[in-house]
Amino acid sequence: MSEFTDEEVEAARVLFARPATFIMGCAKIEQLPEPDLPEVAFAGRSNVGKSSLINGLVGMHKLARASNEPGRTREVNFFDLDGKMRLVDLPGYGWAKASRGEVKRFQNLGRDYLRGRVTLKRVYLLIDSRHGLKKVDDEALDALDEAAVSYQIVLTKADKLKKGEAEAMGEKTLKAVSKRPAAYPFVAVTSAEKGHGIPELRAEIMRTTGVVL
Repeated sequence: MSEFTDEEVEAARVLFARPATFIMGCAKIEQLPEPDLPEVAFAGRSNVGKSSLINGLVGMHKLARASNEPGRTREVNFFDLDGKMRLVDLPGYGWAKASRGEVKRFQNLGRDYLRGRVTLKRVYLLIDSRHGLKKVDDEALDALDEAAVSYQIVLTKADKLKKGEAEAMGEKTLKAVSKRPAAYPFVAVTSAEKGHGIPELRAEIMRTTGVVL
């Protein structure tokens, strides 16, 4: 289990309270910004709550645009956190409102980013805590292992479960990925709506990127 001191949690709170801005959305690998800052990326099924989690981390309601239309994130979206690091929103997967060709293009864009981004420190793979890992997540897990990018499972919407159920799902999920080569051996349990687990996830990201204030 990841443990953080009160000082680490407070430093991360201060960091993520600094200005966060949308930089750009990239539809082609050639459009990516220069790799001059540490980055962490967020991936997951299209309705898993990526936008809500990113907004929760920075304490803003509309930095990342949430949508009722699954699959709206069809680009690699970059957000700058006070010139210290970038938060990267990867295209969602597991949605059906697109042609097979479109889906393949978005998946390939995400894969190209994962393979070639030297400043990428970790990918946070979001999983709905109510449902756990599904077959549709296997392709993402395989792609992350193949790219040899460190990734950590983040369970979302934990407030929708009864007390103890989210932790049990965390243990079950950790066991399911324990033999995957690139999986970080800790599952974060979060609720963007209630703020549960957000301070610790901020501290995790700050530690992972090596950002200091």
